[in-house]
Amino acid sequence: MTDFYAWFGPVLRLLPPETAHRVTIRALAAGLLASRADIDDPVLKTRAWGVQFPNPIGLAAGFDKDAEVFMPMLRLGFGFVEVGSITPRPQPGNPRPRVFRLAEDRAVINRLGFNSAGLAAAVANLRRRASAGIVGVNLGKNRDSADAAADYAAGAAAVAAMADYLVINVSSPNTPGLRALQESATLRVLLNVVRAACRAAMPDRSVPLLLKIAPDLAPADRVDISQVALDGGADGLIVSNTTIARPPGLRGRAAGESGGLSGRPLFGPSTELLRDVYRLTGGRLPLVGVGGVASGADAYAKIRAGASLVQLYTALIYEGPGLIGRIKRDLAALLQADGFSSVAEAVGADHR
Repeated sequence: MTDFYAWFGPVLRLLPPETAHRVTIRALAAGLLASRADIDDPVLKTRAWGVQFPNPIGLAAGFDKDAEVFMPMLRLGFGFVEVGSITPRPQPGNPRPRVFRLAEDRAVINRLGFNSAGLAAAVANLRRRASAGIVGVNLGKNRDSADAAADYAAGAAAVAAMADYLVINVSSPNTPGLRALQESATLRVLLNVVRAACRAAMPDRSVPLLLKIAPDLAPADRVDISQVALDGGADGLIVSNTTIARPPGLRGRAAGESGGLSGRPLFGPSTELLRDVYRLTGGRLPLVGVGGVASGADAYAKIRAGASLVQLYTALIYEGPGLIGRIKRDLAALLQADGFSSVAEAVGADHR
């Protein structure tokens, strides 16, 4: 795998971003990139929502939108993979070009707009699941839908039986009006409708329901969303989605493009939000830290700030699949150097 990516990676980066992504998906589906990962250090094992994770490093939503390659990605060494965002009906998303690399900043801007093959295609792929690995499903709404709650409920009902956890994505900046769903009263209704759909679809099993939030939330909104989650609206929070902000100092020529910024520049703001949400929830909910993770030290910083689990995506574009093993090895070393015998012991350590 490593030798193959040594020449495959630079070739990919010569292609337009979406073309490179599609080629990568096809290569993974054909078994060209996936290989059996090394055995994880026992210190990396952790639990959330009653599920045992072999390690806390996951693949964020956005890479495997239609659940095509979650099994090869698990074999690369991820502790869990999140597919989606999946919309009920197929939709093309926004006009191209809509993905831009900022290589100098180790960042990406996208305004994809929930491009999705739809629920039927994703469900067909998920039914072929032949792995014992952990798979979460991230759900979105159709752009032209008049009833967002109905869209999320339809998605939850369709995939609940095949998911280890579900994610309600109301924080993408690329679907008009979507982030308005983070308003507390609207959010309570939405989450209640989705929970009811999950119970109806799976009366004998409770599927963890997570909420993915934006990094650009005002302080009052952070308080409201944390309270909604604590009141039983969500079993956990994913912190955070891409940002519409443009931090000073970006060097990439595409820095002025509209859309959500991910990668290295997002690490600071997303970790600050993670730290704040952990404080607001009192450490009572599992949090998933996302944004700018590109090393074991980054993952460790997220965990110490309050994350029980960590996700990444953008760094893979620049570093390739070998990054996964490096992050895990370095994270294990950092945990052990500080005297922690497990990931759980280190969660929120900066607050103590």
